[in-house]
Amino acid sequence: MRNLIRRLASRHDQRRPTENAGPVQGRLPLRPWQIRDRCFNVRRRGLDPVEIRAFLHRVADELAVAQTALVAVQEENVRIKNALRAWQSAQSANNRYR
Repeated sequence: MRNLIRRLASRHDQRRPTENAGPVQGRLPLRPWQIRDRCFNVRRRGLDPVEIRAFLHRVADELAVAQTALVAVQEENVRIKNALRAWQSAQSANNRYR
C-alpha cells in the first residue's frame, strides 16, 4: 500500500507544473487574479485555509497597486523622454541659426 501511494505521489509531482521553481527568465509576471485564484493542497496538519486565502488576497491587492504604479511610471517616463527629445530638437534648431 505504501509503495502504491509513493508511486501515485511521484506521478503527481511529475505532472505538476514548475510554478514553484523560482524566477525563470521569460516567465510572465504574476497577475493579482492568479494569486487570488491559487489553490493549495490540503494536508492533514496543514495551514488554515481561511488565513491563506486572506493573505493571498492581501498580496494580490498590493500587487495590483504596484502594477498600476509601474504603468503610471512607465507612461511618465515616455512623456519625459518625448519632452526631452522635443527640447533637444528645439535647441539644435536654435543653435544652427546662430
